[in-house]
Amino acid sequence: MTSAVLKISSLSVATTLIVAACSNTPGTFTSADSDAISRASGMTTAESIATGAPGGAMISAVTFIIAKHEATEHQRRIAEQRARAVYLKLSAKQKAIVRKTRYIAVDTVRDEHTSPRAKKAVMLWDTQSEQVVGNNVYDVQTPPPVGSTARFETYSAEYVGSGT
Repeated sequence: MTSAVLKISSLSVATTLIVAACSNTPGTFTSADSDAISRASGMTTAESIATGAPGGAMISAVTFIIAKHEATEHQRRIAEQRARAVYLKLSAKQKAIVRKTRYIAVDTVRDEHTSPRAKKAVMLWDTQSEQVVGNNVYDVQTPPPVGSTARFETYSAEYVGSGT
């Protein structure tokens, strides 16, 4: 797949998402939607795997943050361990892609401050400084699909889950 085709595909996906975001239709993207977007961009499953750009990575996920609270030392340590483990597993090519995103969102452990409605407690990690960003834990009701980009306040981060 040539660079020009990838650029055109990316532009077409971005335009589609912008138009969809401006419509009055409520809803969120599912993994089935991301697969449809990949196929619409002309990418086959084999091509998306070969280029390291699965359909889920091509969309921004809607993430509902229920609460934000200060992390405990234990939560911070777990988030940092998981983020470093994920980052070490990446190939050089994948690291270049992730560095464009700059931030990754990683699961941490729940504690007494975590909302009972939260499915995940998430922290952010900066791929450039290789440190946890701030000291905030985001309790999310609907975690984004692994590999998708999600918005956490002013940060756009690629969600990696617990890294397993």
